[in-house]
Amino acid sequence: MLNQMTISMQPAARLTEPGARKDMTSPAEMTQSFGDYLKKAIDGVGSEEQNVQALTDKYMLGQVDVSEVMIASSQAELSLQLTSQIRNKVIEAYQDIMRTQI
Repeated sequence: MLNQMTISMQPAARLTEPGARKDMTSPAEMTQSFGDYLKKAIDGVGSEEQNVQALTDKYMLGQVDVSEVMIASSQAELSLQLTSQIRNKVIEAYQDIMRTQI
């Protein structure tokens, strides 16, 4: 789930330090890592939405309490809002970079 994920990033080593080049992560590797993180986050939001649907079906059959459905629904809504805000910030950062003059 989205709230259980963590980002593990190590500070980049300076190029002036001996042996620093072999310990550095390349930009392509960092992009791959960030892409994987985003994919896992979006998959987590999708699984929370599926969980809400399953709980709603069980509620209709009388197998779960309405409070469980409401809690799962609120969690899925918050995850979706967080994902939306992250997307907005990424787009804003991209637009800022594109406006930067060289």
